Amino acid sequence: MKSTTLYHRVFLLLLCLVTAGFLVILWPFWAAVFWGVVLAVLFSPLHQRLLARMPNRRNLAALTTLALCLVIVILPLVAIGASLVREAGLIYENLNTGEINIGAYFQQIMAALPSWALRALDSLGLASVTEVQDKLSSVAVQASKVAAAQAVGIGQNTLGFVVGFGVMLYLLFFLLRDGAQLARRIRYVFPLEPTHKTALASKFTTVVRATIKGNMVVAMSQGALGGLIFWILDIQGPVLWAVVMAFLSLLPAVGAGLIWGPVAIYFLATGDVVKGSVLAAYGVLVIGLVDNVLRPLLVGKDTKMPDYIVLISTLGGMALFGLTGFVVGPLIAALFISVWDLFGQDLKPGADGAPPLPPQQ
Repeated sequence: MKSTTLYHRVFLLLLCLVTAGFLVILWPFWAAVFWGVVLAVLFSPLHQRLLARMPNRRNLAALTTLALCLVIVILPLVAIGASLVREAGLIYENLNTGEINIGAYFQQIMAALPSWALRALDSLGLASVTEVQDKLSSVAVQASKVAAAQAVGIGQNTLGFVVGFGVMLYLLFFLLRDGAQLARRIRYVFPLEPTHKTALASKFTTVVRATIKGNMVVAMSQGALGGLIFWILDIQGPVLWAVVMAFLSLLPAVGAGLIWGPVAIYFLATGDVVKGSVLAAYGVLVIGLVDNVLRPLLVGKDTKMPDYIVLISTLGGMALFGLTGFVVGPLIAALFISVWDLFGQDLKPGADGAPPLPPQQ
């Protein structure tokens, strides 16, 4: 018995060591692996349909799904990124040449404000153009340092990005082709109750799809609608502002309003009542209602987390994992809630191994 127990403990130790070592090896490409898994989960239904039409051609079905993934998701993101860089460069050039004069815009708004608003700004130290320009200059200096650091990092990591992108596509092909067998093998060896394994696997798949469809699609919709109205109203950099609004739409309650709201106020304050009214009405009635209409349809009431959990998990995930944390944060939060729900169900009276309730006094 002692020998058997020793062998069992040594084997468990060896299992933990080799697993940790394998995770350390994968860590440099964890983002590529993660997005490969996410895209495989998202495109698995499409792959299953293709596989049903060509049951004996698994490689061709996986390659076709991979090509559709490139066309539907990856290439549009590359095109949007190129437009974003071009418009950001144009706005930066206009700021340097003085074609875009923030001080003049601020002075126009100040001239249209009532006296009580001017007194409130004066108490905040924002009553003069010089003071505002000084504050904006300090913010711009800090932002330029961050942007320069990011640009240098991107330039230095170009090879790493290309390698990671190739790893993601390579892994995605095999996950599409052999993902079902791999998932069954993982569920078989994972040391949990069968009902827990089934529930967590289902939750993982549901949350990944819900996060992508419910958050990213809503964000992309709000960004596209915001960019459209900016283009119609002839506001410079519609693609840039569309991307910014898409990111800000991840924040509950305020979201894209942080962009279109101040622009609408500027139009109204400077006397362009038509543009200001159109933008305000469009922002409230169209952009603002997208979340309430699309999110329940795409996510569903059973998988929707409270707004404060979504906000905290998204910001925390992005702080730790960068842009990928946009999905990682809510996923971890949802699995956290799911695991505790399963634990609570096991503790219910009558459940196997659950302690009985104390007798009532």
